[in-house]
Amino acid sequence: MNAKTALDAARRRALLAHPAGWIAAGFGAGLAPFAQGTSGSLAALLPWWFVLRELPWPAYAGVLALAFALGVWACGVAGARLGVDDHRALVWDEFVGQWLALFAAPAGWPWMLAGFALFRLFDVWKPWPIRWFDRRVKGGLGVMLDDLLAGVAAALVLQLAARFA
Repeated sequence: MNAKTALDAARRRALLAHPAGWIAAGFGAGLAPFAQGTSGSLAALLPWWFVLRELPWPAYAGVLALAFALGVWACGVAGARLGVDDHRALVWDEFVGQWLALFAAPAGWPWMLAGFALFRLFDVWKPWPIRWFDRRVKGGLGVMLDDLLAGVAAALVLQLAARFA
């Protein structure tokens, strides 16, 4: 970790002094001392389990669209405040990507765990075209876009697994 990415007390205050920072940091999930992306994805499972999975698909899609737009704004503002476009503390993109990975997931916690694992795999691995977008699109949109694509990839694999299981 270098000085630019370290989240010392002053940078943490700068991040959390604005509502965008709280949102971008996943309401604190991104402040975990390690594995911030995994912490964000795990935190995203709670609203999915208790609210999102029960929504009809048009409402779920609407929540995803609004959460994505909110994330573009929040991660853009928070990244500017930190001086790093995609700081590891910004995990709202993991929330949206995880929710997309679980879109139309079959019922039951084993499918939730499979969706979680698949999303983390695609988010960390970043196969083409995810890696291409991750390297070229910057700002709040860049933060959100690679995780959105990882969520799409995870959702597709999860749906294929469900179909053949």
